Amino acid sequence: MTRRTPQGAGHRLEDSIAWAVRNADGVVAIGVALVVGIMDVLNQNMDPNIVSGATLLVLAALVFGSLTERRRRVADIHKATEETSRAVEDLAMVRTLTGPEVALAHERARRNTTRWVFKGGTGTYLRAVTLPECVLEAQRQRRSLSMKIDIVNPADDQACAAYARFRRTFGQDHALDFAEWTTERTRKESYATVVAAAWHRQRLDTLEIDVHLSSVAPALRFDLSDTCLIITQDDPRRVSLYVERDRPLYDYYVTELHQNREQAVKLDLREALPLGDEPTVDEVRRLLDRLGLPLPSSFTDRDVGDIIDKALRAENPYRR
Repeated sequence: MTRRTPQGAGHRLEDSIAWAVRNADGVVAIGVALVVGIMDVLNQNMDPNIVSGATLLVLAALVFGSLTERRRRVADIHKATEETSRAVEDLAMVRTLTGPEVALAHERARRNTTRWVFKGGTGTYLRAVTLPECVLEAQRQRRSLSMKIDIVNPADDQACAAYARFRRTFGQDHALDFAEWTTERTRKESYATVVAAAWHRQRLDTLEIDVHLSSVAPALRFDLSDTCLIITQDDPRRVSLYVERDRPLYDYYVTELHQNREQAVKLDLREALPLGDEPTVDEVRRLLDRLGLPLPSSFTDRDVGDIIDKALRAENPYRR
C-alpha cells in the first residue's frame, strides 16, 4: 500500500489554493449562497433584507466572473490572432518588385553593405552600377567591402553560346537591349567584368573581390547584400523577387550561391598586373594572360578596346 507523502499533499494544497484564487468569483458566490441557505434553514425568522443582500452579492460575483471570463477570451483571441499574423508573415518570405521598385531595392541594398554576392550571365548591370557604386560608398565610409562575382566563363565556348542563345530566345522584344546577343558578345561582356574587377581592386585597398567563372548559362540573376537578396531576370519588365535577410530563404541562397562558386573556376586577382587609369590594349592582354584567361587569337585590338569600354564605361542596360 502506497503512503501519501507530505510533499505530494503540499503540492495538492498549493494547486487547490491556486485554483481558488483563479476562480475567486465563483468561490465567493458559492460560499455566500451556502451560508445564507444554511442560515435560512436553521433560522426561519431571518431578516428578508439579509437574504436579498446575499442574493445581490451572489449575482454580483457571478457577473464579475462572467466579465473576467470574457476578458480572458478576448485576450486569448488577440494572442491567437497575433500568432496567426506572425505565421503568415513568416510564410510570405518573398516580395515581388516591378518597374522602378527594382532599382530602388538595389539602391537600398548597396547602402552600408559590407558584402555583395552576384551570380548571373555576364554582369553588365554589375559593371555599370553595382560595382562602382559599392566602391564609392565604401570609400566614402572608409570601410572594407567584400564582393564575390560568378559569371559565364568567357573561355567556355559552349557556355557562351548557350547564354547568347538564351538571351536571343527570351529577349527579342526587350526594347532596352539593342545589340544582338552572340557568342562573341557574351565573351566580351564576361572579359569586361574580369577587367573591371581587377581595375577597381587596384584602386581600393579595402576591396576584397573574387571572380568565379561558370560553365553553366544562368536564367536568373542573384544580388545578395547584408540586408537582402534580389532575384531578377534579363527583362526588367518581368517581376523580380525580394527576400529580406531574416527570412530562411535568404540563408538557403547564401548556401546555394556558395556551392555554385565552389564548382566554378576561381581567378586569383592577386596575380593581376597593374592597370592604368585608362588601360591600354597591351595592359589588358597581359592582365588576362597573367590570370590564365587569355583572349582568343581572333580578337583584334579593336575588340580589346570594346572590352575596355565595357569594363569602365558600361551603360546601365535598364536606364530608360
